[in-house]
Amino acid sequence: MANSKNKAIPITTPEKRGQTIKHISNIKTVLILFFLTCLTYGQSTKTSEKMNLSNINNQIVKKAIEALQNADKTAWFSLFTDNAALYDDGNKQNFKSFFEKAIGHERFTSIDKIENNSLSVYGKFHSDTWGNFKTYFKFQINEKGKITRLDIGQAKY
Repeated sequence: MANSKNKAIPITTPEKRGQTIKHISNIKTVLILFFLTCLTYGQSTKTSEKMNLSNINNQIVKKAIEALQNADKTAWFSLFTDNAALYDDGNKQNFKSFFEKAIGHERFTSIDKIENNSLSVYGKFHSDTWGNFKTYFKFQINEKGKITRLDIGQAKY
């Protein structure tokens, strides 16, 4: 019996060790895929550097589009009056609550057309909720340089 203390007792069979190694390999694969997904999902929404906004001549509108693209709520809201009006496809919306939810989840993917001294911007748009579509943003700005009204909606051009 003295020898039984020194003998190593196998915990698993070789087949079970093989299954364990495969299981660990599968876990590693899942963790790597999860990590890569997190990296991809967490990529910055800052696309204004990539998108050419130089054709937008109105600096207030340009700053608004940049703030939207960069998911910068502070910059976005600072450009509007406290009682700014928002119309989405002609329907009045609560400006503040609408953009509290939208910023960071909605952005232009291209600017295709600019009209009305850069107060009307048309382009392709992505919404995490609604998908991809063409849209317009039509700004009204007061004499103090604050945006008083924004009309948005699906565009046909």
